[in-house]
Amino acid sequence: MPQRNVINASVSPKGSLETLSQREVQQLSEVGTGSLYTLFRQCALAILNTGAHVDNAKTILEAYQDFEVRIHQQDRGVRLELLNAPADAFVDGEMIASTREMLFSALRDIVYTESELASQRIDLESSQGITDYVFHLLRNARTLRPGVEPKMVVCWGGHSISSEEYQYTKKVGHELGLRKLDVCTGCGPGVMKGPMKGATIAHAKQRMHGSRYLGLTEPGIIAAEAPNPIVNELVILPDIEKRLEAFVRVGHGIIIFPGGAGTAEEFLYLLGILMHPDNQDLPFPVVLTGPRSAEAFLQQLHAFVGATLGEAAQRHYQIIIDDPAEVARQMVEGLKAVKQFRRERNDAFHFNWLLKIDEGFQRPFDPTHEHMADLALRRDLPPHELAANLRRAFSGVVAGNVKDKGIRLIEEHGPYQIRGDAAILDPLGRLLQAFVDQHRMKLPGGAAYVPCYQVVT
Repeated sequence: MPQRNVINASVSPKGSLETLSQREVQQLSEVGTGSLYTLFRQCALAILNTGAHVDNAKTILEAYQDFEVRIHQQDRGVRLELLNAPADAFVDGEMIASTREMLFSALRDIVYTESELASQRIDLESSQGITDYVFHLLRNARTLRPGVEPKMVVCWGGHSISSEEYQYTKKVGHELGLRKLDVCTGCGPGVMKGPMKGATIAHAKQRMHGSRYLGLTEPGIIAAEAPNPIVNELVILPDIEKRLEAFVRVGHGIIIFPGGAGTAEEFLYLLGILMHPDNQDLPFPVVLTGPRSAEAFLQQLHAFVGATLGEAAQRHYQIIIDDPAEVARQMVEGLKAVKQFRRERNDAFHFNWLLKIDEGFQRPFDPTHEHMADLALRRDLPPHELAANLRRAFSGVVAGNVKDKGIRLIEEHGPYQIRGDAAILDPLGRLLQAFVDQHRMKLPGGAAYVPCYQVVT
């Protein structure tokens, strides 16, 4: 990282933490001395680094080893004291408003997540219990808006993309905004920022008020991919699986742009769910899109899905090349079907309860070397189960690329080994190599990418 500038400051909350009971204030204060402190400090540091051109959690944490955040109890709430904080988060000594909002969102989510785990109503041993847990986390973050007709479009894609691809995401976001649709992303840079930026301009043109730019993340990702400042609703889920479930429960349609291992992980998660027999008739519009220069990559991703999961998986999405307006039009048509379907079945607009998600997609995957080597990547598996395991393989690659724990595991034990049937691993290896060749594994400009994996046939 470049030479850092730091600042000491004291900030008070604005938003959902302005009105607290004495018990809630005490609970928040205890975070400063409890086991959650390290987690909150890491997330806070990432938020304060918004705009930094770094995608390595270990690098950021090491650059600000002397950063501290202290939580003080006051009669009317809490106050955060920041020591050796990144100065770019401040203007003339005052914290930027979006940064302050997200900082206290992180405190809210981390404390509430911990308190919910101790609640008797939380059941993480069943699929329905996990879904209820995700619902409670989103409701506490005031993300669920009952009665609002379907218009939340999730945009997935890479943080390390070309300038042309980034400009294309802005154009798509602009077309979505002109049609008065809201945008949800993983909240970081690249594809996670572009659609929001485009939609912001379009919403202003349409004189819209209360536009939503929802960012869903988790602690391991936020440390490497700081939220972009357009996000006006930040939610930090406990792990990648809860985050992915939140995307498909609150999103009404999904657009997938070019990306790397993280995008492939999300895409396979989605396909695995949509291929479940119980979801056969459930409308969920999915569009794979990019500029003309990305057509070869998108076709390669499409071919990978066909080679591993078959034509049935390919029927769950459409590909639109270099036509932002058509992407938005197709999404609008898809959302009409979602609206009609949910009305006929009395399902909520704000949370997709009818979507069936197997426990295999909900259980957290710990990408250790042993777990990565033991993944079942075989032809004889049902397609939705194979999709779940392929998702885990890409999740491990993401961890080895950008997450602090994964990076340290690779430094200690060498690259992960991914094993399985040649019919699965050959297209997998080609896709991963394409990510490397096209600089989709990490931001350009730094050291050359060294793969954190080996595909062993």
